[in-house]
Amino acid sequence: MANDKMFVCPVCGLSKPLREGRPEQFVSGPVGELIRRQHPEWGPGQIICQSCLRNYRQDYLTSTIRQQLGDISDVEEEVLKSLREHEMLVRNTDEEFDNAQTFGQRLADGVAVFGGSWKFIIIFGTVLVGWIALNSYILLSRPFDPYPFILLNLILSCLAAIQAPIIMMSQNRQEAKDRLRSEHDYQVNLKAEIEIRQLHTKLDLLINHSWQRLLEIQRLQVDLIEEISSRGGE
Repeated sequence: MANDKMFVCPVCGLSKPLREGRPEQFVSGPVGELIRRQHPEWGPGQIICQSCLRNYRQDYLTSTIRQQLGDISDVEEEVLKSLREHEMLVRNTDEEFDNAQTFGQRLADGVAVFGGSWKFIIIFGTVLVGWIALNSYILLSRPFDPYPFILLNLILSCLAAIQAPIIMMSQNRQEAKDRLRSEHDYQVNLKAEIEIRQLHTKLDLLINHSWQRLLEIQRLQVDLIEEISSRGGE
């Protein structure tokens, strides 16, 4: 069987099954030029293994990204790693971020959610009205916080002083979550762009190969027609 045949990769020098190789005519473009530049003996009739071909594709993608973006950051490096190892890059960043939160961080988020709701406004307004009514009308003879309600002002100031930094902590974590989501979207878009470029390259190669096959078939047909015509003239 053809799948049981072996070949020797001219790059790594290892003997591998033929099904794990790629013929030279199917490796063209910048990747093929990179292989020929580093291995001048690489030419027609030779076969390269898939692992070496992936390494050269990785080197080409790394050099291309470095030319366009400059230095490669950890974000681009993770994208290249996923391409090299054929891993899925899509993940639920919100779930990962929420699972890494501590009890204090979840409590701060709960306080921020409750403090920015109509439920808090209604409860807070009811307490204020009750406090004022209690010290102005119900306990008119001996109010515990008479007008101008100094104790109430002190409680409100303490509440605002505590609530403000808690809400800011929650907002900072929300910004960190949005930043993580933006980085993940950038990674997915970058990988999609690279994959689309590779597909375009493969399609161009396939089209060129098909045109070559069609030209060869057409040339054979012309030769057959000429041969038949010459026999008919005899």
